[in-house]
Amino acid sequence: MTASSTAPETNKNLPPVRIEYRTIHGYRRAFRIAGEGPAILLIHGIGDNSSTYDEVIGELARNHTVIAPDLLGHGLSEKPSADYSVAAFANGMRDLLVVLGIPRVTVVGHSLGGGVAMQFCYQFPRFVQRLVLVAAGGVTHDVNPALRLASVPGVATLTRGLRLPGVLPLLSGAAKALARADSIPGIPERLAPRHVITDHQDLLRIISDLADPHAHAAFIRTLRAVVDWRGQTITMLDRAYLTERLPVMVVWGSNDTVIPAHHAQLIAATIPHADLEIFEGAGHFPFRDDPKRFIRLILGFIEKNEALEFDPQNWHELMCAGQQIDEMVGPDDILEEILEAMEEERNVS
Repeated sequence: MTASSTAPETNKNLPPVRIEYRTIHGYRRAFRIAGEGPAILLIHGIGDNSSTYDEVIGELARNHTVIAPDLLGHGLSEKPSADYSVAAFANGMRDLLVVLGIPRVTVVGHSLGGGVAMQFCYQFPRFVQRLVLVAAGGVTHDVNPALRLASVPGVATLTRGLRLPGVLPLLSGAAKALARADSIPGIPERLAPRHVITDHQDLLRIISDLADPHAHAAFIRTLRAVVDWRGQTITMLDRAYLTERLPVMVVWGSNDTVIPAHHAQLIAATIPHADLEIFEGAGHFPFRDDPKRFIRLILGFIEKNEALEFDPQNWHELMCAGQQIDEMVGPDDILEEILEAMEEERNVS
């Protein structure tokens, strides 16, 4: 099955962005696509959808084919009772690229999509030319306490209250008021409400979609696959060594209230050759806070880094050797935190 529609154009000089659909394994999957040339795959975060990249797709598509899927259970894609694990999402990215006839891509993953992007590189290295991790999930347990709470059985029932009339406008009004609030006497400036809810507009956009019962159920299934009451349940750190030859860039907002910006330092220590870019003052969505800078970074990263050609022999050697701790680079406290995170995942019960 194939269908398409054209999204409104904001700049007639940019390639049109189309919303298309493919039915794969019986499930209809939606994706945005634009442009021609080497392919860029944009993967969104939990509860979000491909529209989150609206401000950057057109410019990226001037000389590239840009594909931004709605993950299964998100956006305009179907929302079945299915497997919503990171590995299953990576499979879905592979399946879509195969159906579209796209053999190789530069992968850009945000939040949960960053974890999916890393898993995609691990499962399907032949597809991957370059990797960009944006405020990526799956580094250590650290995550916003609200997500930990939402993963607890029983709490999900309470979030169904989002469907009640007046609840979403009330949340929106409260968030806007807090975002304008000055510092509270006796409370450090960094904890002022406007800093704590840096991403309130985007988070409210995502929350509003969860009023749909099918989207809500898919969100809870996805969340529980990656988060429990202790925090994130998986880490990419133990397999980051497989990116030894892969061009990697890490992008984070300094005021990220969902996943700490500190995680960027952990990734950079584990992947020493990675480019690290911090958007000062930005939150969990740096590509929305400063889309022009984000576009420049992505295009510059692609231009300066030759696409990786998969080498089966090198992959074999890396897998046999495993993680080499002495190849990590960074302060002792950072390296100790990385080792603790890896050990914690091995011993978690």
